[in-house]
Formats: sequence, structure tokens, C-alpha cells
Amino acid sequence: MSWGPARATFSIFLTLEDIKKASEETNNVSPILKLVSEARSKGYDNVCLPLTTDKWRQRWTEMCIQTMEGDDHKHDMVAEKRAEDWRSGPAFMKDEVTMTRLDEAEGITVMISEWLELDATDDWVRHDAEIALRQEVSYASYLNIQNVILPPPRNRSHVASYARIVSSCLRNTAFLNFSIRLPIYNPSFLRAETPASPLLLSGQPDTSQSSALPTLLLPDSAPQSILSTPEGEVNATWEMWDVIRSICDYDTRLTLALDSTLPLPKNLDVLKKWAAEPIRHIYTPASAFITNTKGYPVLPKPTQAFIRDSMLAKVNAGLHNRGGEPAYAQYMRYLEKTSPAVQAEQRTGTVEHFAQGYHDYLQAPLQPLMDNLQSMTYQTFEQDPVKYAKYEEAMYRALLEWPATTERIVCCIAGAGRGPLVARCLKAAERSKRNTQIYAVEKNSNAFVTLQERKEKEWGDRVKILFGDMRQINTPEPVDILISELLGSFGDNELSPECLDGAMRFLKPDGISIPSSYTAHLAPLSSSKLYNEARSGHEQKCLETPYVVLLSAVNILSDNGGGLRGQCGPQIQECWEFVHPRRDVVLDSRGLPLTNSHNVRHAKLNFHIPHAGILHGLAGYFEAVLYGSIGLSIHPRRKDQVSKDMLSWFPLFFPIKEPLYLPSNSELQVSIWRLTNERQVWYEWHAEAFLAIPASSIVASPLSGVSGGRLGTSVSSASLPIASPLPSASALSPLVDAVEPFSFRFQGYHASGAGTSSEVPEVGYDIIKIGHTSLHNPGGRSNWIGL
Repeated sequence: MSWGPARATFSIFLTLEDIKKASEETNNVSPILKLVSEARSKGYDNVCLPLTTDKWRQRWTEMCIQTMEGDDHKHDMVAEKRAEDWRSGPAFMKDEVTMTRLDEAEGITVMISEWLELDATDDWVRHDAEIALRQEVSYASYLNIQNVILPPPRNRSHVASYARIVSSCLRNTAFLNFSIRLPIYNPSFLRAETPASPLLLSGQPDTSQSSALPTLLLPDSAPQSILSTPEGEVNATWEMWDVIRSICDYDTRLTLALDSTLPLPKNLDVLKKWAAEPIRHIYTPASAFITNTKGYPVLPKPTQAFIRDSMLAKVNAGLHNRGGEPAYAQYMRYLEKTSPAVQAEQRTGTVEHFAQGYHDYLQAPLQPLMDNLQSMTYQTFEQDPVKYAKYEEAMYRALLEWPATTERIVCCIAGAGRGPLVARCLKAAERSKRNTQIYAVEKNSNAFVTLQERKEKEWGDRVKILFGDMRQINTPEPVDILISELLGSFGDNELSPECLDGAMRFLKPDGISIPSSYTAHLAPLSSSKLYNEARSGHEQKCLETPYVVLLSAVNILSDNGGGLRGQCGPQIQECWEFVHPRRDVVLDSRGLPLTNSHNVRHAKLNFHIPHAGILHGLAGYFEAVLYGSIGLSIHPRRKDQVSKDMLSWFPLFFPIKEPLYLPSNSELQVSIWRLTNERQVWYEWHAEAFLAIPASSIVASPLSGVSGGRLGTSVSSASLPIASPLPSASALSPLVDAVEPFSFRFQGYHASGAGTSSEVPEVGYDIIKIGHTSLHNPGGRSNWIGL
């Protein structure tokens, strides 16, 4: 299964045996074209097939792999000369490739020879494999092929060599897209033995075109405690991918072909990191399917869930009783149709339907004080029925605070735009049967024209419109209720606090502000797509600018556990709050604050990172209390309860300039500031990574700068767990990833710190710093919001 711009496409993988059989059945007709035609008739969108034949493998092996006899190497000078001739001018013979014509290659995804060992232990095998890869890539480019799938890395010790070779191919080809085939998790843990390279065991090639899952070879020094955990199995492949894409500098033409051959674990949390990666293909062979009660092929439930959430199939007929070969493709299309993301996109009124085409698309936040919005921008926001229904309900309940006998209630819409809140205020007044006078304040001279027209045709004398900046003009009389929709994706990032500081003087001493408060929230995320988008501008400011974005291909790295020390907060944490009206601000004679220092904020947040990942940025959200129990929220865990299907705000994304690796069970401390001067407001952010280590296992080193083994914040041993046995400091090295907390035998301990047994001796944890980011946007040098 592959992903295009709009939907998933389904491909059939054809083997060399399929091609050979088709060749025998056709006369003067291309077997490739025949197979492609048959695949389309069966419902497949595309075809994937090997680029080379077994004859190429045989010739390469005879040239480049020397046979072994006893303790002596037979040096075949004839073969060596052939190899040198080939190295000086690599070229194929006609019978060594599966395609020779442009029409055969059109729309084909090719598999580069799987037997090429770009990470072989032997330097010369690796060297000749690189030459062979370049030869195959060059031929694929010659045929105008757009997508190739590379042989999988197998040897963790030489993954850097593999990555360097791939990077070289990316530099030397302009339009070819490369996918790395990788198993979703390490299959070597399910095998009793670790097979060595077939090329180094024999001088003769295995002529079978094997599609078996690649087995990963890990360094002998890898701690067994790590290799025995599900987390270690996932990290073995994911960390190889992370090394490859990092060495390739996050090239956008480098993607993943995930292999789902093996059954997936029931707990999919450890697999969520793949959601943040550029998956282009999911390889699903017939052997991955099981048979349902009616004999039709279906996937195990964990694999179903993974594919639905992720949203190149290889099939073989005859493995299941019912449906034949088309049943596999039909089933995969069924999975696509039942994917929650696809269903939400097709359902009118959802955020996914409204925002089609905007997933992971970075947008600069609005500058409402500096710029006048266009009518089309207003119209887009006015399509949100949920937001305005919430505002109407809040205004209705606020109006009910006044007795029905009240002569008149004065309302002010601060920042009326084209008037949607004015219309909702009138409806709330009708519902509450309260007599109201409404003032609509707007500084946008263009929108002011629309307000005049609506007053003339719709509102009449019930509404009076005032032109000007709410921080400078005055209302004819004090108001009872002040209503505004100045919130941004982070709550305060469109200067709602500063704007309302100027408008609060309109309010009577006992007046009501809608909204009455709002909070900003933050979570660490991983997303290679967002990182690439942010740095595509090739300027420092692009990676120091917060962006509005509908998050899609992302993985929130944190969880709700307290971490090994029990001192981390929830998955998404609150940064700060603004409350209106604020009664403790010093005002001048006009009722305006003397300075903006009361709107400065700072937050230091501590997140638990349960599974290894790469920090690419921070996700920002907001929640607002409009009035009483009526609110707005884009908080991922609460938005459906507070304001389901609200369309007006996407989250805010704070990029990280240099991706930061975070091991399993590490802690991430994020500092974020909201700063201001007399002309601007801006954000600065910074992050540090720490690893919790049992205090008794920390060993002082010359690099630590301390004696006695304690580094970082000292942690009391009270209410902390005991782990038995205590792992060594080397076993917890961030370079090999941390073990899961459940690898320890905790006694009477929970992640929150609750339930500690008072009868068991307890030890404390210290934290070791393992990395940090630079300070982003210092002094607002790259991004600020103008006052």
C-alpha cells in the first residue's frame, strides 16, 4: 500500500517467477505490460517488481565474492580483472534487467536488488555493493522510474555506511524517490539463530528471489536487558532509520517502506513513533493475513489498527480458502474506507472535512493589530458553527444574570469584524428576553463598511457601530458585558491580553468579560515532515517562528506517567493563564496599564518520555472559559467534550532547530517565555533532556564535573521506588537507549509515586543531563507580534 497526494494506492508485488512465467506465455508481447494489465484488471493501482534478474546477481557474485577453501583464499585473476573492468564502467547485460522500455517502466515502483549488502561487515563487499547500487539507480533513472525501494539495512554496526551510500545516491539523482524497507520491529528476536550474510558464506549466489523479512544484526555489546524488551525491538529498527535519515539530512525524497509481515504487539503505544515518520509504503504479504470464520483473508487486529492509523501490498493467491487473489486488495480498500481519519474527512462538519489539504501545512499566525484581515479570511472563520454557538450560549447565560425587569443591559463587541458575534448577541438577547443595547467596535476600515451595511439592513437601532482601536476610543457609556474573539491557537498569541487591557475600561465594576479566562498548553512532538517544512526556507528565522498547523503526521512524545522519579507532569501541560477583567493592574488616568509587564509569562514543564523518539518541536494548544461552564478547547484530550468539531483554530507549532534524541524513560524539561517591550510581544523556548539513574548506580567521570557521582538535581529518597536488580550505568547509557521501567522489579511503586510500601527500603533517583537545544528566538530576533 502506498500514499499519494490524495489517497492510498494499492500495488501488487510481482516476483521474478511471475515475470518468467509471463514471458513463456507471451509471443512478441512484453511480459511486463501483460502483467501490469492483469494487475489493473484485478483492481490494483500500480505494480512493484524487481529491477534486476538472478543473472545479475550471479555475475556480480562471481566478480566480487571470492570463494573460500580451507584456510586459503583462491585468487582468481580472471574474475578480478572482470571486476576491475566492471568497476571502471558499470553496465548491465540485457538479460540482467527486467525492463528495457519506457512504456514498461511507466508507473512502476522497483525493488533494488535485495541481496546488496550496503552495511556488510566486509569493506570490499560494501564497496562493490555501493557501485552496484549506483548502477541500478542510474538505470532506474534512465527508464524515468520515479520510486525505488532500497534493500533493508541489516547490520546496526555499519548503518552509518549504509546511510552514507544512500546520501550519495540522493545527491546524485534529482528526481528519484527512495524508500528504505524496514520491518516495523526487529524480527531477529523471534528467531533462534542469527543468519549471516549468504554472500560471505559461499561463492555461489542463492538464485531464489527471496522476499523474506530482513534480519537485523545488533552489536555484540548491546545489553541483553534492552534486547529482551518490546521497546528494544522497536527501537532496533527505528533507531537505524533515525541514523539513516539524519545522515541524509532529512531529505524529503527519502521515505519508509514498512514491512508488516510479522504480527504486531497488542499494545501499539510503542509503535506510535512511526506516525511521525514519512511512511510511503506498507508492505503486507499474504502470509501476514489470517483466515476469518468464512475463509476469507483478514489481518490480525493490531495490524488492522496500525494500518488504519497510518493509512504496496504483496499478495499470493492460494494461501486462504475464499476470495482468491482479489480478496487481499478488496480487504485493504475496506481498511482504508473504515479508517477513522478517512471517515472524518468525508463527514461534513468535521475539522478534517473543513481542512482538507491543510494537514501539516505551516501557516504564519495572524497579526490582527498590525494588519487588516481580508474579507475572505473573515468568511473562513465565520464557517465555524460550533464556536459561535458556544459564544451565543455564553452570552445567553450571562444575560440571565440580570433580572428580567432590568431596563437595559449594555453589551460591547470588541473587534466585531464582519459582525457574526453581533448577530449572535442579538439572538441571545431574544432567547433571554432581555432588553439590550449593543456597541460594535472595529478598527478595520474595510470591515467597518460591512458592519454599516448589516446595521442598515439587519440590525437597525439595536446596534451602534464605533470605528477605531479598542485601546484608544471610548464607548458612549459603561458596558455590562464585554465580548471578544481575539484568541489565537496558543490563547494569547494574537495579543488578546493586550487588546483587552485597553477595552476593560469600558466595563462597569461588576461587568462580565466573555471570555473570562484562557490557558496555554504545551506538549513535545516528533514530526520529520513538520521539521522539513519549517527548515525549507533555509533561514534561521524559519526555525524560530511559531506556526499554525493542523497536526497530522506527528507523534506526541510524552505520556501521563510520572517517570521513574515520579516528578513529571501529564502528557500535555498548562503553561499559564490570563484572566479578564484583571483588577490588580496599575492604570493611568485613561484607564490603561502603565506598562505591559503584567502580561509577561514563564513556564518550566517536565515531561516523561516513555519511548525513544526525536524532538522536532512543541505543540501548543489553548482552552478558554467563555462564561460559567461554557468554553472552547483545542486540547487534544478535552476538545471533544468542550467544543467538538470546532474549526477556527489549529494548534501552534514551535520548531526545534536541531532535532534532539530522547531515549526511553528520559525526561524533557521545557522552558518557554512570553516576553514583551513597548512595541512587541514574542516567545522564546528551550529544552533540556535528562535520564533518571538510580542514585547508587551513578559513577563519577571526568566529564561529569562532579565528585561522588551525583549530577543534576538532588532527589530525596522519600516516596521513591526500589529497583531490583539495579542496572549498571552502562546499561542505562543514552547511546543504547533506556530499558522500560517494567524491566525493573518495582516493589509497591506506581508511576505517579502512589502506593509505595513503607516496609521496603527505598532508593532515590538522580538525573543526568544528556542534551539540550539552543535558546530559540532570543529577544524576538526572528518572530514577534507587533503592538
